[in-house]
Amino acid sequence: MRSLGTSILVCTLLMPTPLLACMWDHDTLQMERQRFPYAQELITGHFLRHSDAYYEWRIKDRSQKTTADRKPADYDDLAVAYEKLGEHDKAIELIQEKMARWPEQGRYESEANLGTFLIHAGHYAEGLEHIKRAVEINPEAHFGREVYQKLLVEYVMQQRAGGATLPLNKSYDLGKTGFTTFLLEQRQVIQADEQQEIDKAVKGVLGMMRFGNYRSPILLEALGDLLMATDWQDDSKLLASRAYLKAAYEAPETTAKEFYRERAKEILETQVARNLEQLETELKQEIEQGNVFYAQIESDEAAWADAGENLDQHYGEKYYQRPELTVDHTNYPADPAKRAVLLLLSLAGGFVLLVLPGCVLIWRWIRNSRRLAQEAKE
Repeated sequence: MRSLGTSILVCTLLMPTPLLACMWDHDTLQMERQRFPYAQELITGHFLRHSDAYYEWRIKDRSQKTTADRKPADYDDLAVAYEKLGEHDKAIELIQEKMARWPEQGRYESEANLGTFLIHAGHYAEGLEHIKRAVEINPEAHFGREVYQKLLVEYVMQQRAGGATLPLNKSYDLGKTGFTTFLLEQRQVIQADEQQEIDKAVKGVLGMMRFGNYRSPILLEALGDLLMATDWQDDSKLLASRAYLKAAYEAPETTAKEFYRERAKEILETQVARNLEQLETELKQEIEQGNVFYAQIESDEAAWADAGENLDQHYGEKYYQRPELTVDHTNYPADPAKRAVLLLLSLAGGFVLLVLPGCVLIWRWIRNSRRLAQEAKE
């Protein structure tokens, strides 16, 4: 009997590695997108956002009011417009002016905006203090986005203090690593609540991408870390690999580019019939769709501005609905025969791992029952 059990174990270990990988089909990515809506669109840039022409128009429009006539919302609009155009100092100046005029009115918005502007300008420690104040005022605002912005800034500061640039985490470990490890340590959640906390953090990072810089390799790396940090049956490998590969496109240094690409490749090796070349083909298609979508927004907003129209009104009428992102999966996996073989191997592996041990246990139970019955007769 011992030799039979040993044989089963040996056979299991000798089965091909795809047995340890997750099966992939057309629905896999769609299921991941249901769990994390809009993640793919934010990774690829296929989402609603304004062009420079809009923010230039907004500055001109809101500046028509005298300083005395401006309301707190006017300051927020102006400051965000300057921030979007890369004029961090002007954005900071306007928010500070607003806070001087209305110390308590709209305090949460002021602290959150000022903290974000300072962080984008590279003043991490100073910006972090304002984000902390915003969290104290309203910890649940924007689905708790500022909570995770605070944690991410602290993580970046910690990693940089240790000499890291990009990537912030150089580990190739799959599972909980990088920002996810830092998050769970800081939040001190029990194991049963870890997945819920990770899901909240994903929403927080996606919010930072949506309203900040969706092309930031720091945000993309953090998103990849979070998307990988789930139980094997619930993880989001296809989205995580997209996040890392997009980070490779955006990272300025060759070393970082190579790391992110290798990271995406290793994740895909846990997916049956998937490889980096296939993912890259898909991702480039998706990015191109996003570029085309955004180019239309740029064209429309420039035309409306030239015509002296109200861009807020026209944009709302035309664009305030979620854009559709379509991906051609017809080529994936590229080799149906290979996929069929891998499927059969996986099914065989499942039989070896689950069915045979069960049969052995039943056989042992029957044998022991017979032996006990025989002993009772004697």
